[in-house]
Amino acid sequence: MEITRRGFLEGAAGTAAATALAGRLEAAATRLPATIKVGACVVGLEQGKQAGLDGIEVTVGGPADRLEISKDEVRRRYKEEVKRLGLPIRSLQMGLLNECPLATDPRGVSWLEQCIDAARDLDAPVILVAFFGNGDLLDKGGRVKEADVDEVVRRLKAVAPRAKDAGVTLGIEDYLDAAANARILDRVGHDAVKIYYDCYNTGGTKGYDVPAEIRFLKDRIVQFHFKNADDFLETGKVRYSPIARAIREVDYRGWVVLETSSPTGNPVADARRNAEYVRSLFA
Repeated sequence: MEITRRGFLEGAAGTAAATALAGRLEAAATRLPATIKVGACVVGLEQGKQAGLDGIEVTVGGPADRLEISKDEVRRRYKEEVKRLGLPIRSLQMGLLNECPLATDPRGVSWLEQCIDAARDLDAPVILVAFFGNGDLLDKGGRVKEADVDEVVRRLKAVAPRAKDAGVTLGIEDYLDAAANARILDRVGHDAVKIYYDCYNTGGTKGYDVPAEIRFLKDRIVQFHFKNADDFLETGKVRYSPIARAIREVDYRGWVVLETSSPTGNPVADARRNAEYVRSLFA
């Protein structure tokens, strides 16, 4: 086929324009808001389904040599409920560590191992490892408890390979600022250990600059807790619009878990309202 010079140039220009357009579309795609799913740890699976949530975070139970979540019959009931409702268990919550600290309780490593095995069985990819109350890593003067941190690092390093093999990430949630948490992650040195970032504990309680902390930690955050004390998310002390912008900027594509109260006394309706607000922030 004979091609004229003019036809050739017009074709080349069209190709260049198409290439440029494709490049702009690709660049725009990378700027799209992160895909966010909304779960909760304040309602059960049945209520979570009624509230239109995407999943639920469940507790592992209170202090015992054998945790509740490690019992076959408990996990079997959970799995039956998950199948019936079509709602996944997103994460497990080790709230018992606020009473019996990971740094000092001799059962700490065993508890982590039990939770990792349970999370694998329940297809729950995240475990919240809590450090509040008795387990707070800050003393009353606001100084880091270095000895406790040393032991926490040792124990997390011991179980991190097991978590990795199980496809589970351990998310540490505490009152430390982003820099102190980053130092812990550096010392553990394993990608199966990340930060579970609670926006109220850091912003509302400690007064940290939450958007700046999120931009600092970036992909070292595995999951978020959103709460606002006794208020709805949109009316409380913590402003979530700038937080959502920071979350989008770091291209977080995970879950926001509601640890919210029930201002009206109707937990299903209030969870639904808070979930709709979260989704509106990322729409």
